[in-house]
Amino acid sequence: MHKDSSQRASVLQHVSQNVRRLRHAADMSQTALAEKSGVSRRMLVAIEAGEKNVSLTTLDRVAEALDVAFSDLIQAPDARDTSRINEVAWAGVIPGSKAVLLSKATATREVEQWEWCLQPGEIYPSQPDADGWSEQIYVFEGCLTLTVGDVTNTISTGEFFMFASNQPHGYRNDGTVAVRFVRNVVI
Repeated sequence: MHKDSSQRASVLQHVSQNVRRLRHAADMSQTALAEKSGVSRRMLVAIEAGEKNVSLTTLDRVAEALDVAFSDLIQAPDARDTSRINEVAWAGVIPGSKAVLLSKATATREVEQWEWCLQPGEIYPSQPDADGWSEQIYVFEGCLTLTVGDVTNTISTGEFFMFASNQPHGYRNDGTVAVRFVRNVVI
């Protein structure tokens, strides 16, 4: 069962506990982590207190600075099967829009599998990822508008699209019904 936006607080709690635990394990102060990640100390204090709804980009920067995977920050600290995440990592402005990190697999590189739902009118802009990262999108309901750089792509139900994600990209739903898609991120 996927978690809805009302359970977002538990993910913030996981992030809070994990960032604090991983920072201590790395023997870093909040100031040192702020300097290494480029995230303000004030933001880190709020994250560790579980008070801040943090962006995926910010969590990526914190994970990189701690030398861990993004999924290590949002996963329940007591999870038995570390490959199964199943946590809401993003909730949109429009109720029902969300991204659920389903799982991760370690290969030569890490792969994250996400389930996304964007309600009509919802937009998710994404910052460029590191060089070498890529994304694979498969739409199983609705029609997704995907912008990669200056190019806009329309991906309909049953279609897929792959791209290098080291450039600005974003997802939006220009339709009248929810769009649901799977997004695999190859790190």
